[in-house]
Amino acid sequence: MKKLLLLSATVLGLAGCQCGEPQLATSSVKKVLKAMTLEEKARLVIGMGMPDSNGNSAAVGATQDIVPGAAGTTYAIPRLGIPSIVLADGPAGLRINPTRPGDDQTYYCTHFPIGTLLASTWNQKLVENVGFAMGEEVHEYGADVYLAPALNIHRHPLNGRNFEYYSEDPVVAGKTAAAYVRGVQRNDVGTSVKHFAFNNQETNRTANNAIISPRAQREIYLKGFEITVKEAAPWTIMSSYNKLNGTYTSQRKDLLTTVLRDEWGFQGLVMTDWFGGDNAAEQIAAGNDMLQPGTALQYEQIMGALKDGSLSEKELDVCVTRCLELIKRSPKVKAYPYNNKPNLEAHAAVTRQSALEGMVLLENKGVLPLKDVKKVAVFGCTSFDFIAGGTGSGNVNRAYTVSLLDGLKNAGFQVDESKKDAYLKHIADEEAAFRAAQGENYSPFYPVPRPSELVPNLFELAASALKNDIAIITFGRNSGEFFDRTSADFSLSESEKKLLGGVTKAFHALGKKVVVVLNVGGVVETASWKNIPDAVLLAWQAGQEGGNSVTDILTGVESPSGKLPMTFPVNLMDAGSSANFPIDTDTGVYFTNRREDVGQKDVDYTRYEEGIYVGYRWFDKKDMAVSYPFGYGLSYTTFAYSEPSVVNDGNTVTATVTVTNTGSVAGKEAVQLYVSAPESNLDKPVKELKAYGKTEKLRPGESEILTLTFPSGELASFDEEKSAWVVDAGTYTFLFGASSRDIRCSVQADAAASEVPAHRVLLME
Repeated sequence: MKKLLLLSATVLGLAGCQCGEPQLATSSVKKVLKAMTLEEKARLVIGMGMPDSNGNSAAVGATQDIVPGAAGTTYAIPRLGIPSIVLADGPAGLRINPTRPGDDQTYYCTHFPIGTLLASTWNQKLVENVGFAMGEEVHEYGADVYLAPALNIHRHPLNGRNFEYYSEDPVVAGKTAAAYVRGVQRNDVGTSVKHFAFNNQETNRTANNAIISPRAQREIYLKGFEITVKEAAPWTIMSSYNKLNGTYTSQRKDLLTTVLRDEWGFQGLVMTDWFGGDNAAEQIAAGNDMLQPGTALQYEQIMGALKDGSLSEKELDVCVTRCLELIKRSPKVKAYPYNNKPNLEAHAAVTRQSALEGMVLLENKGVLPLKDVKKVAVFGCTSFDFIAGGTGSGNVNRAYTVSLLDGLKNAGFQVDESKKDAYLKHIADEEAAFRAAQGENYSPFYPVPRPSELVPNLFELAASALKNDIAIITFGRNSGEFFDRTSADFSLSESEKKLLGGVTKAFHALGKKVVVVLNVGGVVETASWKNIPDAVLLAWQAGQEGGNSVTDILTGVESPSGKLPMTFPVNLMDAGSSANFPIDTDTGVYFTNRREDVGQKDVDYTRYEEGIYVGYRWFDKKDMAVSYPFGYGLSYTTFAYSEPSVVNDGNTVTATVTVTNTGSVAGKEAVQLYVSAPESNLDKPVKELKAYGKTEKLRPGESEILTLTFPSGELASFDEEKSAWVVDAGTYTFLFGASSRDIRCSVQADAAASEVPAHRVLLME
């Protein structure tokens, strides 16, 4: 009853409603705007604030307790029927409080697979279906806008939020995000695509100045957002914390209006990241329509600028209009009777099944899928304490997480649990010690370091090898907001190396196999040890059903079909961006207060000197060895590519290839279409991904003709001198690959010269 009363008050705006006043639900936005006072307009573009450490509102107004644990709300004006709408975190599932005072009901959400795993499926239809399940929970728990997806480029392996992002390649990032947005928004709730743009490190993220050339901006860091805007029409975009070439992105009109709206045709609302930017009036003038979570200072800045003329009411009205349009299309205004009872059981099945397609089989010496195996020994703390996903706003308050131990037991294996209690105590003790050491600085938002590994002695290892059929070792890595990963986190620790060496020596001595499972959110070093075990499965962070999903792959319920959306380098410093990234730099956490600019390289400013050469583009340009190339992934079957063809009619490039399952089990294959350009005045990559697709599940001997398309204009490169997208006339080579370094066949087709001008914006300092 309490919820229904709150809903009626907020939706219908009856409290204080004056007869004859236009109401947002029934009147035009134009009429409602005309009826608003200047003060109401200034407040509408500012959120309702967040509680401070004492539980008091830190901003204008008081946040309504509609969906406890949601990230933010908008300002309500009851007399005009304008309710507060709810903005809630993602992107691996809805983040709200699981319990509420005086309420026996629980409000758990499903923890779905992380972004890197979804991108590793190379399956846009699957991602859309996962997004639809996420959107149902957003809808049924009473939220209106889901603060997801996140699609910043994997510029460097150590970015702390890479687990939320998709790829080093903008086509994979954009296509994955677009599918995600379409799925979520099918529920009549909005998304907020983030972080727009150039948010590629967590170190000093609220003040870092990203110094990037216009070409790299256009071809790498903006392209994914452009694809998402044009293919999925997200309701909102979230501007990023960082600066671009000296100015905060949330205060750049050339980014938020000229590029996003005038060039790409975006029709929705732009909101800040929480406490982003430093001048509210400049943000409004730039086209950053809503400031979240909202502060009293922002209201004063806007009213002061209106008074002194540096901000016009017309400029404010543009943003107010977009806020009204967003609120008008929300479930709140439509009085949607959310029930707080999404189908969590069905969504658990979605997350378990979807994770299978994103797991990447890196190595397999004939041991997988498991056969004639009954007794399993598991090693590694993470086998007992699986990581569902990263920390911070990307965390999900879920009911459970299935460990590898439990997943194996659920599948009927006899798992050696003799060390279970010792492992769980060790994990708990190390976490408690970390929290105690942090003292008052500890926050549940921050990632907790993984525990050191327990290494059994030689006698224990020999005994385990004698009584078990196989060993599985899980290595875990976690990360989250505020902190970039460290170089130590990139490599196996000494205790992990000892564990791997000891287990493999003991089991191999008896002719038994060892499998390594990587429960990680981002790239780790593999070149030095990947040939020691008999198989390596990159499970990523698969959500709450992780242990079951991993077991399904290990046992061959599905043949693995995931492929890497990023390159695994041999060495950390091989990455082109390593020369300009804050490796092992700890500057503390800055949130509402900004770090003063002290001119520290890669902290206060970061020069993207590698330009467009990110990921495989860099490694190809340098002809450098990698541990695993972009697009790589093994299967339990094999595939042949044949009969490639490409037609370019000047509007669309249409490529086809026949894919045949030449192995002995059913499986899916992700096919990548790369393009090599003819000689040009511009420096061009060796090849660039332009399209990709995934077959249906093919039975042994079965074939499918896969059709891949993209606009002919995507053959263009950005010419900075002309400030235009330029397609060079000539013959282009189209390469069909199983990875960026496994090209199966190719054809050539011609393209005519073309030139599409773009605004000369987003310039260097």
